[in-house]
Amino acid sequence: MIQRCYFDTSIFGGFFDPEFSKETKQIFDLIAEGKILCIYSDLCEEELILAPSRISKLVEKIPKEFKQKILVTPECLELAALYIKHKVVGLTSLDDCIHIATATLYRVDALLSWNFKHIVNSNRITGYNHVNSAYGYVKIPIKSPREII
Repeated sequence: MIQRCYFDTSIFGGFFDPEFSKETKQIFDLIAEGKILCIYSDLCEEELILAPSRISKLVEKIPKEFKQKILVTPECLELAALYIKHKVVGLTSLDDCIHIATATLYRVDALLSWNFKHIVNSNRITGYNHVNSAYGYVKIPIKSPREII
């Protein structure tokens, strides 16, 4: 069964980062093998516009059948605001919260990120999922690619 994984922008940047490239390339191999469906949002697409072209073009290189673009909805923005309201992270991390809220609402199997400060952090994950539970949303598994490989 194919695993539906939401990729935040850091995953694409990790492809060329010496610290993260090995595991990131393994994740992209799993996509090519049809084991992972790369789910990314229009927010990710907007963030990638600012990245160097070799990073921004990575999405284009994934075959259509192995990727899915999803949209940030008003409900995603409301949930992201709740993470801020409940002080899981500060306002400067709003885009990170939007990624998490979007992945939550689309009920992906996991959110993948290399952002250990604001996303893949046990205290933050507990906070995000506490808010999700308190407002009737599902808990979201948040992982680094190292945990998937």
